[in-house]
Amino acid sequence: MRDHPSPNFGPRRDGLTPSIIVLHYTAMASAEAAIDRLCDPKTDVSAHYVICRRGEVIRLVAEDKRAWHAGAGEWRGQTDINSRSIGIELDNAADHPFPEPQMAALEHLLSDLMARWAILPEDVIGHSDMAPGRKSDPGPRFDWARLARQGLAAPGGPSRPGPDVSALRFRECARAAGFTADMDDATLLATVRLRFRPYAKGPLAVEDIAALPLD
Repeated sequence: MRDHPSPNFGPRRDGLTPSIIVLHYTAMASAEAAIDRLCDPKTDVSAHYVICRRGEVIRLVAEDKRAWHAGAGEWRGQTDINSRSIGIELDNAADHPFPEPQMAALEHLLSDLMARWAILPEDVIGHSDMAPGRKSDPGPRFDWARLARQGLAAPGGPSRPGPDVSALRFRECARAAGFTADMDDATLLATVRLRFRPYAKGPLAVEDIAALPLD
């Protein structure tokens, strides 16, 4: 790990400490370009960490400070996600898989952060989870199942959907899993699928409810 301090941060509000980890992709041509942007005072954006494709971890903002990575959104009924979270940017242009060295580095960092701040696997989320319809990162190519197998993210699948495959039932299950941001039914379905069934198509199905981690 190396430090590359960004000026784009502030104090966490209301005495909050990290209870959520938000994963992003940079959607830029290189890690260097992303770091330049995250450290540019004109952009008003930053993150706590950037992980390069070869596995190098760059710390931009101290964990006890409020980085500007999440923007407007909600998770488990909580807003001001920046004050509640640690933001990790993964060097990825949004058009290719995440390489092994990068995933291994992410797993090591997540393990440390979750232990240090007592963050639960179900609160390791994607930007798309807390900003549905506005953000899509870390995208369909990100291997959430790999993290879940190591207890570093919520596993999908234990919900028991039963015979009710209604939009109301789906929304109830999604809210119980943490997807509480205001959105219409189509956006909710797309958001949950992006996390748990990224290549699913068509109307709401029993598999969509069954994929959610909580009932």
